[in-house]
Amino acid sequence: MALMIIETCTACDACEPVCPNKAISVGNPIYVIDPMKCTECVGAEDEPQCKLVCPAACIVPNPDWEEDKDTLMEKYQQLHT
Repeated sequence: MALMIIETCTACDACEPVCPNKAISVGNPIYVIDPMKCTECVGAEDEPQCKLVCPAACIVPNPDWEEDKDTLMEKYQQLHT
């Protein structure tokens, strides 16, 4: 399942540099996560790095984008080949 950033985002910029897939970008007015690139860090880390560094706890599962771990791994491999 891809992640998303909710309106409590403070635009602190902590999440963007830790994303291994470059799925996070500046939005208007808050950061956004591209679900086509988000793998919840499957393939790169044990847990989503953006959630670990977010001081506002505003990164949550995207209910519109459900994927299992195998699908996330396939997506990660496609992004990094």
